[in-house]
Formats: sequence, structure tokens, C-alpha cells
Amino acid sequence: MTVDPTQPAPTLSPAERAKAAKAAAVEAARVAAEALAAADAAEAEALAAEQGSTPTANGKAAEISAGYASAGAALELGTVVLDGVTDPAARIRIPLATLNRHGLVAGATGTGKTKTLQGIAEQLSAAGVPVVMADVKGDLSGLSAPGEDNEKIRSRAADTGLTDWAPTGHPVEFLSLGTEGIGVPVRATITAFGPILLSKVLGLNNTQESTLGLIFHWADSQGLALLDLKDLRSVIMHLTSDEGKADLKGIGGVSSATAGVILRALVNLEADGGDTFFGEPELETEDLLRVGPDGRGVITLFELGAQASRPVMFSTFLMWVLADLFQTLPEVGDIDKPKLVFIFDEAHLLFADASKAFLQQVEQTVKLIRSKGVGVFFCTQLPTDVPNDVLSQLGARIQHALRAFTPDDQKALNKTVRTYPKTDAYDLEKALTSLGTGEAIVTVLSEKGAPTPVAWTKIRPPRSLMDTIGNDAIAAAASSSTLSAKYRETIDRESAYERMNARVANVPAPAEKFDIPPLPADLPDLPPSEPDGPSAAERIMGNPAVKSFLRSAASAAGREISRSIFGTGRRRRR
Repeated sequence: MTVDPTQPAPTLSPAERAKAAKAAAVEAARVAAEALAAADAAEAEALAAEQGSTPTANGKAAEISAGYASAGAALELGTVVLDGVTDPAARIRIPLATLNRHGLVAGATGTGKTKTLQGIAEQLSAAGVPVVMADVKGDLSGLSAPGEDNEKIRSRAADTGLTDWAPTGHPVEFLSLGTEGIGVPVRATITAFGPILLSKVLGLNNTQESTLGLIFHWADSQGLALLDLKDLRSVIMHLTSDEGKADLKGIGGVSSATAGVILRALVNLEADGGDTFFGEPELETEDLLRVGPDGRGVITLFELGAQASRPVMFSTFLMWVLADLFQTLPEVGDIDKPKLVFIFDEAHLLFADASKAFLQQVEQTVKLIRSKGVGVFFCTQLPTDVPNDVLSQLGARIQHALRAFTPDDQKALNKTVRTYPKTDAYDLEKALTSLGTGEAIVTVLSEKGAPTPVAWTKIRPPRSLMDTIGNDAIAAAASSSTLSAKYRETIDRESAYERMNARVANVPAPAEKFDIPPLPADLPDLPPSEPDGPSAAERIMGNPAVKSFLRSAASAAGREISRSIFGTGRRRRR
């Protein structure tokens, strides 16, 4: 059919006009998306050129890498692997400004998680960010020594765009839980630890946890400082004794049998070396926020020490440190780089058999500590080891290889795949079981707060030693540390144990009886006695409101205990 151009165009119906407008909008969006991808790729190439490397990324790898472009400072994780080929120019980064949105490093044993954490820690240190890490297996001490230069390391460095790799050590502090480790001993008081965290260490159920909370409350109300295990043990022994039955009944009808279970758990903890950890001087968390004179952040490594038989205590202690940081640090909002990054290795120990109250407090801490400028990374074998409410708070995901040998493994794999953004570059289920050692599936938050494209990433090699430096070298470093003089010697000041013993010692002895001759029979009668009943002063002092006021006033004057997150006690002002 021939169209006469002199004739007016046919009038479109409203539905046809809407359809045409929608098609035009879709086409415009497609063109805009292509333009944005091209701009991001050009920016990435320009950045690579500034760093002295020649961009050779192919189209798809460049498109993935463009999603990780960062205008500000960033951690270099590695480079994109696509169709089995590593592209040194397609770099994968985590912006420093987003590290307070937290992260997860997961993967089966032997897949390279620890070395990924090592590389992250040393880059943070170089950027002036202090790092706290749990050295559960004792293989992170190599951070303090330069790495070994060999052909294998040089090859991986070239594959991951690390053209200036050189062996480098970093400033490290070695701390041990309790006094029987090889590092600088650190401690926490029972009062500061609080009933919820202590219940996790003792393996108490919900009822026993509530009972322990009431016992803490009673000790607080009596002004009894709970500094070490013998303090808490003496309080529970008093409450379960004949003398303390009235006090036990007065704090909510606590069962003496439940209190006895808690007492036995305390004795077991003491036998396992817990008495070397609870006490003073207590760790001051500001010592974890130090930057060296060369501008590098100090990496603090915690080792188990005498607590190897209770690894759950290790992870719970780290949670206490995080809670204390939450209480003491000021609000800073979003900043260019975090004030501290906290790395939980073996995170499954933290969540295993945890009470509902404990999990709620962990979730709250992780959610709110972002505004304090603190980033938290959890490291574990399976993402399902971390509760969903906590997992949802983690912006960066670095997933090393998963194994699918059992139905449960397959179920965990399927769940993991569903947590990643959609991608047409990889078959994620196949990729997650095919990753080589030192490779990971990555997605993080961009500087704009949006998830980056999924990237199969070859992780950069650390510059520090990928091995332990040995116990002798760790002990020597701890002895020469400036923190050694501060924390080495145990302090045992007067607390609940001494006061409870003094109370028993000061109980008056039974009145001595004397043979007194009878009074003469002709003595005058005594004046009539006052009516029975309390005096005016006794009636005033017996008023419940007055008793409550005096008790509160005495409590406030004699101590400075108040409780917040995890029921932990706030620190005394120094």
C-alpha cells in the first residue's frame, strides 16, 4: 500500500500511544545502560593506566570489572576469571568507604579463606585502618613477617594485576586470652562480660540464663563487684546456703537447683583455665584502635591461650570486645574508611547453640555498629552458619569453593546460589563447586550502595608470610610490646569474694552465758513498758519506698554499674 505523505498520519488510540511510548522508553533505557557500561569501562581503563598496567580486558570481563570501579580508595581483591581465563586488567575491588557495611568470607576447608583474610588485613593496615583478627588456628602470625619470594607467588601476582608485589611485614600485636598463652595476656571482668555472654560460655539454657541474670542483678543491688570467677562463685554459694535462702527467694523465686547447675558450670570453667581470663586489668578496647608512627594500622591477633578446650569462649570474648566498642565509640556515620575492621574467624562457634537473646543482641550490634565506623567480617565454612538476620546485614560476599557431597551440602549450596544477584556470565551452582584454591565468587556493595556484578575472582597473594613465625618469635614480640607492661601482671583488688568472706567472718558469736544471782524480791516495780511495736524511726525506715530510695542511693554511691547491650557492664571512667 502506498502512503500519501500529504495526508495526515492516522490517529493512534490511547492504548497504541502508550505502547509506543513504552517501547521508546525501553529502547532509551537500553541505550543509557550501554553508555553507562562503556563509561565505567573507560574509567576502569583510565585507572588501570594510571597504575601502570595495560588494559587488556575482554568485553564481558571489562563489563564485570566496571561494576567494581571506585573513585575513592579501595581494597584490591583480585581479577576476573571468565571461561577459565584470568584477565589481569579486570580488577575486583571493595571500596574502603563501604567496609562498615560488613562482609562474609566463606568456603570449605583448604579453599584459601585464611589467605584471603590475610590479604585483606594487610591492605587495611597499609591504608591506616587497624584490624582485629581471631587467630584460632595460629597461622596468621606470618602477617608480621615478609613473605617468601618465589616463582609461584610472582605468577599469581602477575595474574591478579599486582605488578609491584614485594615481600612486606606489617605491625602486629599478639594477645592471648588469659595468662597462660604466649601473647600479651588480656582479661575481662565478670561484671563487664555480663550474664548473656557468660551464659553462652557456660552452655546454659534459657531458664539458667535468666537465673544468672537475676544473680547479676542481686550482686549489683548489693554493690558487690564481680571481677573474677571466685567472686561469682562466692555469691552463688551464699545464695544457695542456709544464710542466703531469703536473698535467693527475694530475687524472683530462683530455684536453688538451677543456681547449683550454674555453680557447677562455673567450677568446670575454672578447671578449664577460665580463672586466668576473668579478672583485672581488663582489656581497654581503645588499645585496638592504634595506628603506628608510619601511618599503618596495627593488626591485633587474638590467640586462644589456655582456652583451647573452650573455643566458644574465644568467639564470645570477641563479641564482648565488639559490644564494648559499640558502647564507647562515638557516632561518625559514613566515612571514607573505617576506624576499625573486626574479623571473626570460625564464626560458626559464635552462633552454635546460641540463645535467642544472644542472637538478637548480635544482630543489633552488627546492625548499629556501622554508624561507629566499625566494619565486621565473618569467616566460616558455610553461609548457612550465620543466621539470616545477621547475614542480611553483610554487604560484601567472598565465597570460596563449596562441597556438595551430602544432601545437606546440596541444600546449603542451593541456598547460597539464591543469595547472589542474577548473572548470565556464570552458572553459579557449577561455579561454586568448581572454584580452585585461592578463587572466590564475589559481590560487594559499590560506592553507590548497589550490589556489584557477580565475579569469579582469582584472589591476590598476600605480601606477608603465608605461614606461622613460631611460638618463640611470637613470645619475643609480645614481651617487647608496649602493652606487656600494662597487662602482664594480674590485679586482685577487693571485690565480692573478699566482701562475702568478711561478712561470714564478722558474724557475731553466740552470746556467752554467765551465772548471775537472782535479784532481791523486794525491789520496786518497774514502770509500765511502752506499747509493743516499732518506733517512729523504725516505721519510717521500714517504709518500702524509703528502703528502695536508700538502697538505690547506696548502690549509686558505691558503684558505677549499668548494663546495656548483651547485659554487659559499662566501664568505669578512667
